[in-house]
Amino acid sequence: MASLKWIWYYTKGKRGFVWLSVFFIVIASMLSMVYPLVGGKVIDIVIDQGKMGWLLPLLGIMIVTTFLRTILRYTYQIMFERVGQNALFQIREDLYKKLQSLDFAFFNNTRVGDIMARMTGDTDAIRHFVSWVVYNILENTFLFLFAIVVMASIDWKLTLALVIITPIIAILTIQMSKRAQPIFYEIRESFSRLNSMVEENISGNRVVKAFAREDYEIEKFKEHNEDFKQRNMDSADVSKKYLPVLDSLAGTLVIITLIYGGFLVIQDQMTLGDLVAFNGFLWMLNGPMRMSGWLINDAQRFVASSFKIRDMLETETKIPIRSEKEAPELKGFVEFQHVSFHFEDDPNTDVLSDISLTAAPGQTIAILGETGSGKSTLVNLICRFYDPTEGIILLDGVDARKWHVRELRDHIATVMQDIFLFSDTIEGNIAFGAPEATIEDVRRMARIADADHFIETMPESYDTIVGERGVGLSGGQKQRISLARALLKDPSILILDDTTSAVDMETEVKIQEELSQITQDKTTFIIAHRISSVKDADEILILDHGKIVERGTHVSLLEKKGYYYDIYQKQLGLEGNDNGAQ
Repeated sequence: MASLKWIWYYTKGKRGFVWLSVFFIVIASMLSMVYPLVGGKVIDIVIDQGKMGWLLPLLGIMIVTTFLRTILRYTYQIMFERVGQNALFQIREDLYKKLQSLDFAFFNNTRVGDIMARMTGDTDAIRHFVSWVVYNILENTFLFLFAIVVMASIDWKLTLALVIITPIIAILTIQMSKRAQPIFYEIRESFSRLNSMVEENISGNRVVKAFAREDYEIEKFKEHNEDFKQRNMDSADVSKKYLPVLDSLAGTLVIITLIYGGFLVIQDQMTLGDLVAFNGFLWMLNGPMRMSGWLINDAQRFVASSFKIRDMLETETKIPIRSEKEAPELKGFVEFQHVSFHFEDDPNTDVLSDISLTAAPGQTIAILGETGSGKSTLVNLICRFYDPTEGIILLDGVDARKWHVRELRDHIATVMQDIFLFSDTIEGNIAFGAPEATIEDVRRMARIADADHFIETMPESYDTIVGERGVGLSGGQKQRISLARALLKDPSILILDDTTSAVDMETEVKIQEELSQITQDKTTFIIAHRISSVKDADEILILDHGKIVERGTHVSLLEKKGYYYDIYQKQLGLEGNDNGAQ
């Protein structure tokens, strides 16, 4: 019932079509009763009694009612399709909006293939249910009820003999439903895993080819594909056990009709025309009985798919979108007060521990540390991709959790370590965060990021379409386009996560010179592994296992001869040369 209540909500705006369609189904079902009745009259009046004058009027009635029924069926089928497509549109839109509101924690714990399965396969199962299953259930139900009533009016004893079998069919149908439901959930999960595996393979196809692992990937796909096939075979096995029995019971009705009905005709208790009409109604009963199994299967698919979709729609984000404070003008003052953080799935391991720092507009804070030391997590807290589990982060003196998330992020630009470019023009990628920017603005930021010269050499210059995720561009080119994208946003807070790791030293120097000019009024956070990228920062933080173990300027840290000093010596090849360090 929960699934039906949920899908009913998505028929809003089209419920007039639903009720009109139900009315048309009732009328069409009533018209369906005419054909067997008139057929029986043709036998009794025209053939038995030889009244040929009745033939054309009776045939005319059959033709007209059949034509009207056909028109009505076509109309309500179209109406249900429109209702289904409208529901599908609204559900997909709600799912996509929900995806935009969910935080990093959701995407960290959810397979891409699972999300895609909900957006495609599950939503189509919903459409199929609304557009086809619902009207078939209604149509078969009314046909069954009307046929029983008319059959009882012809001969209630024969009707009763047939109806006795109906509870058996109902019991078998319910049993089939119970057996099928968990299998459809398994099918849904198997399809999700298969989807994820294919998506992962496509995204990582270059790595697969570089390591010549095509055969391994094919075998892995075979395993997932075999699992998906087996789940569907399990579903087919359930159908094979029940559907033949249902068909046999439906066939039994015909046998009962012929034997008992024939006896009544011989005894002159029923006319031959009534028996023919009765047999016609019997075939109307056969349809709903034979289809009940298939409709139950489709209904179970709908329940399984609606559960997965509702599960996503009802997922609570850990980072509320709307908060107490709007952010029309964020100046860029950042303060961490004893901040600690751990991921929800590992509460016993702090990724960050007791972090305190302050940064003001015009200042640059650099963060160094080994892989996994918590550098990226620290800056992610500024953007509120996560909230701290302990301590507080102040932005312009206000708790970050009180800022409106989207407006807050409007004032922050991040060049992430894992760079993502859209399948769009280079201009479109750079202007992604500032869609109102002119081409001159785009070119200016590209020059600052030292990207303009290689963009101009491309086939369509700034109108060149880059491949998905930037396929076709080098790592350094993607980094520079991503940097231009962040700078064009003109943020109050600029976060550069390993931004120049893939460019040569000469290019890095050019970029740093340009950045020093453009970031004079911005609060800048730099994550890097190269000393050359951080040496001019106002403060350098050294992280180790989520804790700040060293902090200071380039000169003061060299004087301490700790971790920073060791890295400096290794990178410049100046081991033991203390004087050169200065």
